[in-house]
Amino acid sequence: MKIIRTANYEELSKQAAKMMITRIKSNPNIILGLATGSTPIGTYQLLIDDHLKNGTSYENITTVNLDEYAGLNPADPNSYHFFMQDKLFKHINIPASHTHLPEGTAENLLEECRQYEELIKKKGGIDLQLLGIGGNGHIGFNEPGTSFDSRTHVVILDEQTRQANARFFRSIEEVPTHALTMGIATIMESKEILLLASGKSKAEAVKQLIHGDITEELPASILKNHKSFTLIADEEALSLS
Repeated sequence: MKIIRTANYEELSKQAAKMMITRIKSNPNIILGLATGSTPIGTYQLLIDDHLKNGTSYENITTVNLDEYAGLNPADPNSYHFFMQDKLFKHINIPASHTHLPEGTAENLLEECRQYEELIKKKGGIDLQLLGIGGNGHIGFNEPGTSFDSRTHVVILDEQTRQANARFFRSIEEVPTHALTMGIATIMESKEILLLASGKSKAEAVKQLIHGDITEELPASILKNHKSFTLIADEEALSLS
């Protein structure tokens, strides 16, 4: 486990973008695992800036996202399909056919999970997986108590997670109760993992990640067993560590 401490969110985003751009340039066919939420937005903007300024190409890159809300149409502004288009995809030269997210409106969600897992395997697995961490230690939508052996699955969202995401919706009642997410075992098969943590609201989870036991009650703790895991965290997120 490698820890990179940054002064603030802006520096965190710069460090993450620099690492991702280095990997992209060294492997133009890289398979990127991507995350949503507020934490990676700064990183995505820097990837866009680099693409526009330096011409870094995404033409042969494939992306697979961690998760999607169940029941939200891809055109819904709160869906992660929409988020990724808005925050990254439409600003770079990545073909739409190279971007993949679980379909939250699939008729059979269990079959959608099975097919998504199969898609990742067919692509040869994820080269670099970008992650955020929830205040309760979740990664993707793998809530506390999720088996470390889990594969892509449907999850009931923890109330803390729904409350944290309510700011993106008009009310807590509009926040979906279920989501589709890559499983922890799927994430752990990535060749390299990059976890971003910013702000005081993540400090307790980061403290438990760094100093606590590896336990399914803190899903992110399993990352310490990965052979190539980097945590980039700002001063606030590391304030208790």
